[in-house]
Formats: sequence, C-alpha cells, structure tokens
Amino acid sequence: MRKRRGFTLIELLVVIAIIALLMAILMPTLARVKKQARATACQMNLHHWAIIWSMYTGDHDGSFPNGTRTEAGKQVGHWLFAAEPYYKDEEIRWCPMARKLWGQAQNPFVAWEATNVGGGDGFYTSYGINNWLYTPAGQKLWGYEAENHWKTVNVKGTDNIPLFLDCFYLGGHPLATNTPPEYNGQTENAGSMCMRRFCIDRHNGPTNMVFLNFAVRRVGLKELWTLKWHRRFNTTGSWTKAGGAVAEDWPQWMRRFKDY
Repeated sequence: MRKRRGFTLIELLVVIAIIALLMAILMPTLARVKKQARATACQMNLHHWAIIWSMYTGDHDGSFPNGTRTEAGKQVGHWLFAAEPYYKDEEIRWCPMARKLWGQAQNPFVAWEATNVGGGDGFYTSYGINNWLYTPAGQKLWGYEAENHWKTVNVKGTDNIPLFLDCFYLGGHPLATNTPPEYNGQTENAGSMCMRRFCIDRHNGPTNMVFLNFAVRRVGLKELWTLKWHRRFNTTGSWTKAGGAVAEDWPQWMRRFKDY
C-alpha cells in the first residue's frame, strides 16, 4: 500500500501566497461592489421619497408646505413633519453611506438630527429638500424672496428642477453664485453658500436626486449648477461650461469630475 505524502512547507507557502494574491485582487472589487450596492440602496430610498412627495402634493393641490408653520412646538410646515403621515419606515431617511450623526463621523458621511426644528432626539435625516419649493407665508422665507419659490409641482420644466437629494443638512436655498466646497463635506459658510450642503461626494462622483417630475437619477456634482433650483436661477452661470468655467476653476478635489 502506497504511503500518503503530506504537504511540504514550500507547497504550503505557495498555497498561502496564491490565496493572498487572490484576496489582494478581489478586495478592491468587493469594496467597489459594496459601494455600488449602497448607492443603489440610496436611489431606492429616493424612489420612496418620490412617491411620498407625489402623494403629498396630490393631497395639497400640487403645493408644498410653507416651511415654518408651528403647532404644539413642532414646525409642521417643515418637510420633516409634513411628510410624516406618508411613510412608516424611518430607514428611508438614511442614505446608507451616511448613517452617523454629526460629531460621530466626518462630513460628508453624516446625518442631521432635527432638534432645531422641534423634532426631538433621534429625528434624523441624511437627505435634504430644495428649499425653493416651499410656499412661504410672507414675502420671504429665511431671507429668500418668496417670488423665486416654485411652491407647486404645476410648473414647466419639472425634469430639471431639484426636489429632494443627498444633503448634510435639512435643505437649502442654492444660488448660481454659490462657490463650490473647498473640500468634500465642507460645512464652513454652508449657511450663505447653500450649494455646499448638496455638493457632497458620497457615491464616488455623482449624487442621487429626485426631480420635481418625481423621477430619480444620478447627477454629477458640477451638474448641480446647471439645474433650475428656483424660478430665476441662472443655469448658465459662471460655474458652468456655458458660463466659461473650466476644470482648473474648480477646487482640486472636484477637478476629476465631469464638466457641465
């Protein structure tokens, strides 16, 4: 009977080396697949939000909330509370790439706790609304002119009007003159430069967005300046190709992205 021979040390080391090589090859691919899965999950969340906003505006003659109306200490005119009756799964308020609150993670991979609008602990989101959609009760909303607000879905060009998207705050009033962030997730001056709240790279280049026609698609970060955020928004401003912008005009971290 032939005696069985075990592995030699050299054979064992060769097997280990092959396994290590395969792992080195596969790990980056697995990491990319994981990120792609999270981006897809984010898009699925936004498809839910498209349905929510379709139902809300359908129940309110096409109009959006006013942003500020308060009842029992809650700003029920804010989208966070206006949309509550239309969903039960709180998970759709999270982008899968931004599941930690400010103070627990670095921007842009953070969610916002809505205590400042009467939400209480644990009322969070990592998405934001285009504030130019609100229907202001007065002549201005948070200092921005009511006449520039869309207020309703019953307008032309809804396929180019942002509704709801990735954001590190609850929303914003972007202007064509807003400068891009100096680095990914910059919060400094994000109050006066609201575009910075939305110009964040969570998904390796593009961001995810619901448009006013309730379609969901990926949007290039530089493309944000070409969208019709408000009624008088200049879609060919100085941060667009039509306005003369070139790759070298953008902050270093954005120069690799597609120009629009």
